[in-house]
Amino acid sequence: MNKSKIFRLCIIFVLIAVLIPVGISNYIKFKSYKKMVANPQGEFDTILVLGAGVLPNGQPSPMLKDRLEKGIELYEKGISGKLLLSGDHGQKHYDEVNVMKDYCLKRGVKKEDIFMDHAGFNTYDSVYRAKHVFQCNRIVIVTQRYHLYRALYLSDKIGLEAEGVSCDVKRYIGQFQRDIREILARNKAFIMGFSGGRTLLGDTIPIDGDGSVTHD
Repeated sequence: MNKSKIFRLCIIFVLIAVLIPVGISNYIKFKSYKKMVANPQGEFDTILVLGAGVLPNGQPSPMLKDRLEKGIELYEKGISGKLLLSGDHGQKHYDEVNVMKDYCLKRGVKKEDIFMDHAGFNTYDSVYRAKHVFQCNRIVIVTQRYHLYRALYLSDKIGLEAEGVSCDVKRYIGQFQRDIREILARNKAFIMGFSGGRTLLGDTIPIDGDGSVTHD
């Protein structure tokens, strides 16, 4: 095989390796964008706020703060009387959900209206547990727009009716890198949409009850 043919094959391989992931990413965006709204209409079981990083001082990162503020805004508008805060609390020294809960309490949300999902280790876990642990049928999801496409896609694949509200108020530091990683994350979501995932469940905690039972 001559060098020019090898070169052409390499170019074709690179193009395929790039175009397929980008195509899947755009497919997920296309499937989800119509479910993104500014003002959700109707009745919703809960407002699902997806977790993000916390700062070393125990405060929400800028991205997480914006998610919480938007979730609280929707709660105060009466979109739903329950907030479901889903994040990573898998290690003793790292706890997103208690930071989220404390922020909401300081902003005046009633403790019984706050449900904590301590096992929302990833987006799939968060929406799957919203349906199967917290017994939700129709929810509003709050996160940044780049992430919202994937959350809505996964919700649809598990049979959870969802609308999404983005909380972007600024350009976040490191967003370009997140956008690149999100292409790969959407490809993983595409596969999980067919194969499912291994999600920690446990006892059911109906969302129409008292959220304080989930507090620690």
